[in-house]
Amino acid sequence: MEKDKIESGGEFLIKETKAADIFIPEEMDEEQKMIIETCEGFLESEIFPNLDRIDEQEDGLMRGLIAKAGDLGLLGISLPEEYDGFNQDFVTSMLASDAMGAGYSFSVAYSAHTGIGTLPILYYGSEEQKQRYLPKLVSGEWAASYCLTEPNAGSDANAGTTKAVLTEDGKHYILNGQKMWITNGGFADVQTVFAKIYNDRVYSAFIVEKDWEGVVINPEEKKMGIKGSSTVQIFYNDVKVPVENLLGKRGRGFRIALNILHMGRIKLGGTVLGAARRAITQSVQYANERKQFGQPISNFGAIKYKLAEQVIRTFATESAVYRVSRNIDESIDKLMAEGKEKPQATIEGIAQYAIEAALLKVFGSEALNFVVDEAVQIFGGMGFSSETDADRAYRDSRINRIFEGTNEINRLLVADTTIKKSLRVGFDVVRYAQHVVKESDKEAEETLEKKGCYEEKRQCTRNFKKAVLFLLGVASDAFQRELFNEQEVLSNISDAIMQTYTAESSMLRIQKLEEMGHVKFGQQYKDILDVIIYDAADIIRKAGHDAINSLPEEVKDKDVMLDRIDLFTNVAPVNVKEARRRIADKLIEDNRYSF
Repeated sequence: MEKDKIESGGEFLIKETKAADIFIPEEMDEEQKMIIETCEGFLESEIFPNLDRIDEQEDGLMRGLIAKAGDLGLLGISLPEEYDGFNQDFVTSMLASDAMGAGYSFSVAYSAHTGIGTLPILYYGSEEQKQRYLPKLVSGEWAASYCLTEPNAGSDANAGTTKAVLTEDGKHYILNGQKMWITNGGFADVQTVFAKIYNDRVYSAFIVEKDWEGVVINPEEKKMGIKGSSTVQIFYNDVKVPVENLLGKRGRGFRIALNILHMGRIKLGGTVLGAARRAITQSVQYANERKQFGQPISNFGAIKYKLAEQVIRTFATESAVYRVSRNIDESIDKLMAEGKEKPQATIEGIAQYAIEAALLKVFGSEALNFVVDEAVQIFGGMGFSSETDADRAYRDSRINRIFEGTNEINRLLVADTTIKKSLRVGFDVVRYAQHVVKESDKEAEETLEKKGCYEEKRQCTRNFKKAVLFLLGVASDAFQRELFNEQEVLSNISDAIMQTYTAESSMLRIQKLEEMGHVKFGQQYKDILDVIIYDAADIIRKAGHDAINSLPEEVKDKDVMLDRIDLFTNVAPVNVKEARRRIADKLIEDNRYSF
């Protein structure tokens, strides 16, 4: 690993990344392509023909589909071979999550089973626990769920009141409490349940089996979307849990929950991609078929704008997701080379990218929200009808902004974790901001020097990073310890961070595509990059102005601060109308998402 290569999450703000050092989906190997084809074939044969039956929650159907996915090996892609898995890397598991994301409600059940349902046992279980549960979860003989949320403990997960008390003979814990919003809970054979032992301040985790006496499963919840996924409340009434089913160590449950949530967030960023691509393909196919005023509506500029913007936001999300997926694999390999076992290396490797996990969860879920909303608009009245999948995609997407911690919570995490990270790596954002305020206009303007295409765009992303670091510094200096209470300002900064990361990721991917001489590279990719950089600059400028104008009245030099943000977000003008039309024309010609 080269010394200047990013080795830790969040460091993209202070380090340069080379295009050669990122993974892009265009360089998948044959085995990865075969796994994706298997996922897509499963959706075509088992899911898409049965969408109405799935949404009606036909008895046993979803549970049977999980078992069929197990028969094809799709439930154990990232699990070790000793537990009947395929032992694939993080990038490959992300590719599978991406492909399965097109599966509407099934993708939720699949993600819950393979992710938060199975991975706590893989990463934290004893060898005996792994041998007992993992092969059955990989085969689909058993299904898994994750039981954390309680009625009065949502975003504040550790506020839960579920209790576990050790019996006098020391052989069992007696579990009492209630969990809600449990995905797969109606049919899952195995549950990871979080509870506090006696009066512990933090959770411990337990493996609980559905059939044990005292486990009471409520009827299915009625939901806005993802209607086919099982979502229930579960009650634990004096459930006897064998002591050997304590997962990990006492009092480590909250850490388990946090680490699994990091994984869940970053995987959600990938899962939305499959859903977005399917919605875009359906949008352009309908636009090519639907005629008004004697021509297909795909000829109209207003529709081309929507189609192009669907592509741009999906492309940016995809670029960032696979960039960080490669980083995680490299981090895991590095930790294993230092002597750590793979489960521990994986936990730590993913946790290092908590900033990217949170920002991709937010950016990806909001990108999909845009895509499906515009799909409904392109379909018009038919989009509002349940006769088309646009209706289902629209309703199903909404949960993603709530899953794995709300987008509001994740925005706060992005900014707060970045500030803490900067202190740990020795980068003083306050001192940096003070320097920027004092530097001359000439010094700041020198950063706007024009060069070749990618160097010019790289200068833009460098300036975006400067804007972020500057905002982190002025906000930290102005609010001190009260900054975490300034949620609007933190959200402004998080938006700037998200735009910076996704813009740079898109630039690196497009540059790599051109350097590879990839057959699909064309002018439309530079158009995508032009629009991404142009729009990111505007979003960062607005976020920066809002944050600076929200500083306390006594803060001096606000006018200078605003000028600095303007300089850092000054980019070359772009004819975005023509750029988007060229992007849309390629989509219209292909009649499907093929970027």
